Amino acid sequence: MSQTWLLCLTAFAVSFAISLLTTPMAKDLAYRFKAVDFPRSRGMNNEPVPRMGGLAIVLGFTGSIVLMSFFMRDFITVQFLGFTIGAVIIVVVGMLDDIYELSAKFKLAVQIIVAVIVVSTGTKLDFIMWPFWQYLKPFSAIITVIWIVGLINAVNLIDGLDGLASGVTTIAAVCLTILCALRGNNVLAVVISASLAGSSLGFLPRNFAPAEVYMGDTGSTFLGYVLAVCSCIGVFKGYAILSLLLSTLAMALPMIDTAFAMIRRAVHHQPIMAPDRGHLHHRLVDSGLTSQQAVIVLYALSSVSCLIAVAIAFDDYRFTLSLMLALLVVILMIMVYSKRT
Repeated sequence: MSQTWLLCLTAFAVSFAISLLTTPMAKDLAYRFKAVDFPRSRGMNNEPVPRMGGLAIVLGFTGSIVLMSFFMRDFITVQFLGFTIGAVIIVVVGMLDDIYELSAKFKLAVQIIVAVIVVSTGTKLDFIMWPFWQYLKPFSAIITVIWIVGLINAVNLIDGLDGLASGVTTIAAVCLTILCALRGNNVLAVVISASLAGSSLGFLPRNFAPAEVYMGDTGSTFLGYVLAVCSCIGVFKGYAILSLLLSTLAMALPMIDTAFAMIRRAVHHQPIMAPDRGHLHHRLVDSGLTSQQAVIVLYALSSVSCLIAVAIAFDDYRFTLSLMLALLVVILMIMVYSKRT
């Protein structure tokens, strides 16, 4: 087994164990700080549920990174310092939002500032081998900021069913781990994505329906942030013209759901950040599926899109075509079932 995969498995195992063991503590802290999600019209819970459980995800991820830093020098960079500063800000604001429910405009402003910090310390989307790069290069920083802010909100928006955001993030993070490992020369991205996969999976047992605890903005914004930055430093620098396709496939579900939400709200002249029950997971439940069934369907969609990304990276076009057809069949089945109910 290569050293990269050994580091990857170690990071995954450590983050999983810490997240799993600290989730009850995060649950208790949520109650102590009155970070509780009470039943509401667009929500899915019928009883109050603590919503700052994402702190366990953060602890699992952080514990893994701290341990791995003793075996790797890749963390001693200005780029990683920028990532760390951004992560701390995201987590603090997420915790405050879970307790006090901050305004959407304030949170968006903070996310933009965080993205600018990340970009200013050396993390940018790399399109150097793309056609017409000379036209995109001046906008690289702006595109990276949009990518980071967009993914933060994409994961936050799909956090509407028990276990959905944590499960989909686990699938996407595993996919990013594989894609970054295939590149072969960015161990930092491999370890970060593996740590994220382990920490989100460790949180899932107490978050799957019926959930004992929600991750809240503490968890969802952190997951989106790490996914966004990791894709920038790992995948985009490795596959040139295919990088955008691979990263998009790895995180297709939250990105597509967010895009449709923005279009839907624009058509109905609603604020872009306004919450509603028009998300895909809400539509599946409203069409007759149970919460658990809807989550499993969305897991399947996310898994197939990630497998397509990996198949493309492996250059297996027959397998890729088969997976794309499978994804199409699942989507058509969902559409037909939705119309029948």
